[in-house]
Amino acid sequence: MAPPPAAAAAAARCYPQVLRMGLRPAPWSPLPFASRVATTPLRVPPLRFSLSPVPKSITSPSSSHIPVRSLFTGIVEEVGRVRRIGPPSTPPGGGGGDAPGVDLEVETKNLLAGTQLGDSVAVDGTCLTVAAIDAAASTLTFGVAPETLRCTSLGERVTGDDVNLERALTPASRMGGHFVQGHVDGTGEIAAFRPEGDSIWVTVRAPPEILRLLVPKGFVAVDGTSLTVVNVNEEEGWFDFMLVRYTQDNVVLPKKKVGDKVNLEADILGKYVVKLLAGRMEATSKAES
Repeated sequence: MAPPPAAAAAAARCYPQVLRMGLRPAPWSPLPFASRVATTPLRVPPLRFSLSPVPKSITSPSSSHIPVRSLFTGIVEEVGRVRRIGPPSTPPGGGGGDAPGVDLEVETKNLLAGTQLGDSVAVDGTCLTVAAIDAAASTLTFGVAPETLRCTSLGERVTGDDVNLERALTPASRMGGHFVQGHVDGTGEIAAFRPEGDSIWVTVRAPPEILRLLVPKGFVAVDGTSLTVVNVNEEEGWFDFMLVRYTQDNVVLPKKKVGDKVNLEADILGKYVVKLLAGRMEATSKAES
């Protein structure tokens, strides 16, 4: 079965570098889950996913502050709440057209201290720039560009939704997770939840271009949360991981439901390996021809 036309178009547009390397996706197939993931057959709607090279955000006004950007650990600092998402109150001059960006205003209790205009914050794993701070309302506002809305799950957020928040690393920060850039590679779909003891198995369907960058016991950021991959099934189009009790209580993922989108970012090391191997294969091919 071929992937949905819209999904194939998104993959070609948003993640061209892997396709150019000649690393073709595995044949598309429906998702028959292993018996340990679900005891009864699961019927999951066709995957709606998108792929993005680098998310963009509307830049904030200039200031003398040197912004801290753009490396995260995947250790969520706080679960914030969307206060407002909609057209900018003051549209930026020039551009916009038929697909304007939006302002995303997020309520936060702990991130205001030390955060300044121009700083980077990962919102559900998407690196965004702080464009406004309202200390009285305890909110941070971010500009979200049209391409970011297309290639992440942020376009589906509504007022009242919870979102994972993490500020960029500083030289004094502890490295508790793994290197997360906040450059979402694409979106996947939650396919199953299954409890085991006080932990939860989570199975996510993902596009082939992302699955080939994942390895068992390797890292993946799901909605900005650093997690350890357990199984990867490229033929059937899914991977899974477990959430321990503490993580369940401190991130958004357990509140979501089957079929919801999640932002995915593969480990940067895997991307470099793929690129290096592709270059070696290309050089070898030229030498032999």
